[in-house]
Amino acid sequence: MTVHTPLPFLAVDGGGTRCRLALCDSTGKIHVFETGSANVTTDFSAAAREIRRGIEGVSQISGLEPEAISALPAYFGLAGITGPDNAAEMANALPFTHIRVEDDRPAALSGVLGGHDGMVAHCGTGSFIAAQDRGQMRFIGGWGPVLGDMASAQWVGRRALARCLDVVDGLAQPSPLSDHILNERKGSAGIVRFAASASPADFGRYAPLVTRHAAKGCALSIGILQDAANQIAATLTKIGWTEGTRLCLTGGIGPCYAPYLPAPMQATLHDPEGTPLDGAILLARRFAAELAELRLSNETNRPCSPTRMH
Repeated sequence: MTVHTPLPFLAVDGGGTRCRLALCDSTGKIHVFETGSANVTTDFSAAAREIRRGIEGVSQISGLEPEAISALPAYFGLAGITGPDNAAEMANALPFTHIRVEDDRPAALSGVLGGHDGMVAHCGTGSFIAAQDRGQMRFIGGWGPVLGDMASAQWVGRRALARCLDVVDGLAQPSPLSDHILNERKGSAGIVRFAASASPADFGRYAPLVTRHAAKGCALSIGILQDAANQIAATLTKIGWTEGTRLCLTGGIGPCYAPYLPAPMQATLHDPEGTPLDGAILLARRFAAELAELRLSNETNRPCSPTRMH
């Protein structure tokens, strides 16, 4: 009888709000440690720093030394990876011999849909829309807070602040949302000062305020969420959504859009099969298996050369 020994690996799901590391040890036990934001585009140095802090943390809870962790196959799904150049830059900044760095969308899609075909609208600090059809993935968006991330938490926060300024200008009616924000920021000048230096996460912290006020009937808040849902629905339709297609809303604010979507889309909503970290674990396990197959096929039995796949 053949006994299959679990393949150890490190899986990392790094987002704009938090970074989660999952280490699978030689017994198959998975140890998870969470750190802060790891968005490569927003702050490359901070992302690398949080990842290294996460390696130290997962080392402490697993009992595996950082040097031993660095020798494991490591899969990284990171927010802010926009192509092979900054993927390679991040790979080179980290102490791993066998590493694969991708953006955070494949891990999210793999975790949410599992083996099912369907579509995902992911709206956290950032956002993207994705489809999976017979194993093929397609992604829309995820271009970051300056040029994209429509319907994300930071998008909602920015829109809330902008709508408060509309109230000041007399272009929108005052509401509980605008009253709250204008009071908190001490007027329009305070909003402008805050926005000038706010990070995506800072803007995103206003999203729960919007959803809470919308639940209480605030027209300004409802309008913001409806605008976001309309954009999500339009994009889904453009990339081929049809009635009956499985749809998942994920991320911190994503599920809040459910009642604002067209009724046919609401009818096909499903709970996620898993989390983005589950997807990162799945992709890391596949990466570890690929490396194991390469070692087996090495007729000279020499150690594998460093594997950097972006």
